[in-house]
Amino acid sequence: MSILTIGDIGVSSGIIHIGDEAMFEAARDELAARGRTMTGISSAPEESAHRYGIYAIGRLGFGDLDRAAAEERSSMLRAAASGASALDDTDPAVAVLRALDDASGVLIAGGGNLASRWPVHVYERTTLAAMAVARGLPVVVTGQTFGPDLTPADESRVAAMARAARLTGVREHDSGARAQQTWGVRARVGVDDASFLAGGPSDSPVADPSAPVLVSLSGWFAGRPAADVEQGIAELLDAAARTVGPVVFHAHFGPVAAGAEPQGDAALHELVRARMRQVSTVVPSGDSQTAAELARGARLLITSRYHPAVFAAPAGVPILALAADEYTRIKLGGALGHWGQSEVVDLDDLAGAPAKLAQLDAARAAIAERALSRLPAHRARAALWWDDVAAALG
Repeated sequence: MSILTIGDIGVSSGIIHIGDEAMFEAARDELAARGRTMTGISSAPEESAHRYGIYAIGRLGFGDLDRAAAEERSSMLRAAASGASALDDTDPAVAVLRALDDASGVLIAGGGNLASRWPVHVYERTTLAAMAVARGLPVVVTGQTFGPDLTPADESRVAAMARAARLTGVREHDSGARAQQTWGVRARVGVDDASFLAGGPSDSPVADPSAPVLVSLSGWFAGRPAADVEQGIAELLDAAARTVGPVVFHAHFGPVAAGAEPQGDAALHELVRARMRQVSTVVPSGDSQTAAELARGARLLITSRYHPAVFAAPAGVPILALAADEYTRIKLGGALGHWGQSEVVDLDDLAGAPAKLAQLDAARAAIAERALSRLPAHRARAALWWDDVAAALG
């Protein structure tokens, strides 16, 4: 029997979301190391099956449904899972019901964060968990950020899922406090599930002073004028190129292949590069393991994306994180805080950010030492978590 796992995965039209794939890949690796097999739920099942060497099926059929239709579909799928009704043979969730027949449990993996700005993820994950419970299967939730924006109805759904789960794991203290204090759920707070992807970072990292300043940006500006933010970031990166080292862009949401037309974050990177006065280069998005190695080897990281920080911080890379709103501030601050860093700058404060670059670069040795001192304990706690997950899911 396998563990049915949902993550926000599936590369289509050549575009990859590195962070979501990385969390799923880490879960696959950790379960495999404990002798467990996985069935994945993906928006591109054939691609994911090939990428991860697993059996994969399609999503539950919420797609672009409005909330009323999603609520109706959730009720229908729960009834089908309990045996109270049947689905039409053409319904995309039929494959999910069949997978539940052969599952020892359900894992709600990281990715597709549970916040009301992404209602499809709230409905998918809470419905799948309820379907598993209806079948008497154990559920584990891992690698999550809860909210911070959750409508009362969405919060009720997510809280019910967490209460029903055998184990709940979150990746920053804000989510842990919400689960504990508001929902009465004892959540395990730990580093992001992808922190040790492919076994890294090294327990004795060697800093390379010739390494580049790595840049990974998100197009989410929280309503700010795009031109103003792009110009502010370009000036920050010009300062980085002058005072720290060469600037290299790497999109965590963009084309897998080199030479492809820039899309997603890669398109934003080109807009910023066009505003810069200093020379910069670009590395294709590639895959999760390549992204992790790139971030771990940087001299300094400037990012408004979350997973570059997840990869770089354990390796002791100095990080300047750029936050657009409370959600990104909570995530980035959580990723840095686990490893003794704290430099999160609001997009409204970009003018003052260049002054922080030299400070971070000068503190490289101290930052690396703090990360290295925390690495054994974080690694050990992560291993214990996955031991518990594997045991809970049968």
